[in-house]
Amino acid sequence: MSSSQRLSLPKHKIRILLLEGIHDSAVNYLKNQGYLEVKRLKGALEGDALKEALQGVHIVGIRSRTQLTADIIQSANRLMAIGCFCIGTNQVDLPAARMAGIPVFNAPFSNTRSVAELVMGEIVMLLRRIPSRSEACHRGDWEKSASNAWEVRGKTIGIVGYGSIGSQLSVLAESFGLRVLYYDIAPRLPHGNAIATETLNDLLSQSDIVTLHVPETPDTRNLIGEAEIRAMKPNSILLNNARGTVVDLEALARALRDGHLMGAAIDVFPVEPKSAQERFVSPLQGIENVLLTPHIGGSTMEAQERIGVEVASKLVEYSDVGSTIGAVNFPQVQLSEGPRGMRFMHVHSNQPGIIKQINDIFAAAECNLTSQFLQTDGELGYVVVEATPNQGSNATELEQDLLRKLRALDGTLRARLIHPVSQG
Repeated sequence: MSSSQRLSLPKHKIRILLLEGIHDSAVNYLKNQGYLEVKRLKGALEGDALKEALQGVHIVGIRSRTQLTADIIQSANRLMAIGCFCIGTNQVDLPAARMAGIPVFNAPFSNTRSVAELVMGEIVMLLRRIPSRSEACHRGDWEKSASNAWEVRGKTIGIVGYGSIGSQLSVLAESFGLRVLYYDIAPRLPHGNAIATETLNDLLSQSDIVTLHVPETPDTRNLIGEAEIRAMKPNSILLNNARGTVVDLEALARALRDGHLMGAAIDVFPVEPKSAQERFVSPLQGIENVLLTPHIGGSTMEAQERIGVEVASKLVEYSDVGSTIGAVNFPQVQLSEGPRGMRFMHVHSNQPGIIKQINDIFAAAECNLTSQFLQTDGELGYVVVEATPNQGSNATELEQDLLRKLRALDGTLRARLIHPVSQG
């Protein structure tokens, strides 16, 4: 434990850094909760600039462009929590954060509606061949024809990944008159009249529209490659608003150019520009009836406002209370707001005897343990201890003495005084 982490700070002294233009709703929420040291930057940072910015920072908030690698996490001398103000957490080295005792929070549901609505818009645009016709009008051409333009109603949509976005899209699609099929590796209850398929190929072969809503994992990398694209119905369309590594874009470009597919909409890419100044390049550029968008599936004012509050509230719950519900890399502990006496949190290697040693520290100080919340997850353990001091004890001195002893235990990754008695 760094010597710079000797004391636990009151919330108004906890330093928070928000990168990548995180919405005002996050800043307002944090300040309304008593967190006054909030700094916000418009863009992402990397390398030495990011390391320097994180010095002395207790909580950092990022979106998708900032990469928190193991090296960056290790160099952050006071970091205690990370907030990803987006769905994904691939930009954070989760094991490194975990073993540094740093929980990572995200917003898995706040932009669900925004992505689902974008998909429905893309479907209508592609079935009516709007991209190329709009470009023609801008050139002064008048391509008025019903050739290969279709209504949405009566078509079949195949949803790959039936989680929060896929299932909400299912409801919207059915209201448009689409027949809904879905495929997921986990059993999912259908919404409305949606039908689950047994295999991915079953879905691909039956769908006029295939839309992807899966996370980025080793199993989903190139999930839709040459073979899967050729298994799709001729004249069908493919949409990817999930992760850039899920589709082989070279194979997709070939299928579009030779006419096997009618169109595509892609919002996420294997390599994306780090800033607006970096040129975007894709094999799909220049192909007719293709919509390319710059990773804006969740970029609506409503979604960003919801995400700001959702992630900020999780960070506050962890900092104020010690709750880790919603952390993607940490044991899940739900706690009440009001402590009964002193409240300490302790993150440790999950090894035999450590809880006994923690209890012995409090017993030796003649403290009464009023409650204890323990959760383990693999090699990590997280315990929150509430205790009342012996009458006549100097509360502030006792708190700091207990904290020093907890941090000195073999296997300790992080220890913090959450609700000092002296702060009420």
